[in-house]
Amino acid sequence: MSTRRHFIMTSAGALAAPFLAPRRAKADQAEWDAWDEQVIPAGYDPAFSNPWGLASRFLPRRVQANPNLRAGDIHVDAVARYLYHIQNDGTAMRYGVAIGRDDLYEPGVYTIRRKVRWPSWTPTANMIRHTPSYEEFAGGMPGGPENPLGARALYLYVGERDTYLRIHGTPQPWSIGQRASSGCVRMVMAHIIDLFEQVELGAVAHLYDAE
Repeated sequence: MSTRRHFIMTSAGALAAPFLAPRRAKADQAEWDAWDEQVIPAGYDPAFSNPWGLASRFLPRRVQANPNLRAGDIHVDAVARYLYHIQNDGTAMRYGVAIGRDDLYEPGVYTIRRKVRWPSWTPTANMIRHTPSYEEFAGGMPGGPENPLGARALYLYVGERDTYLRIHGTPQPWSIGQRASSGCVRMVMAHIIDLFEQVELGAVAHLYDAE
């Protein structure tokens, strides 16, 4: 099991189909761009924009990383509620996050095998058991600003197995810094949009113990 000591920083009719698919893709693209405009504040500056009322420590910051960490990887300090994305120059971008509540948070080492913009969301049976109101969405919820996965999602795998854990945006920015999710790592929408563009498939995500 991972521990925080290893990484602490210093400071998403068949004949008709070929013609319909491109049109639908373009429509999605237009919707996605419009939704991005909704969730990114006007004049957005990652280091200073804070319409969400976050504690200032949860705004994005570039900090010094411990040596020998692989560039491109992600490290989640579940105690401090920070996510670090390691850069090529020995620094890291640090973001505030929320983690899973109670016993739903799962520390471990995962590989990012999917990245999805404005993903759909289908609660698992376990999520519905913990939060019965999710039953309404058992058939799935399409992407959009109210979707629990938010603007972007990074999908965490162990080998070829999807763990159903994600690093994703949230329409509940007030939850940042808390134990609030059904196991995933949550970020402010504008912050996950920034991170999403920088993370490559195959990157490793280290989720450390919350205690």
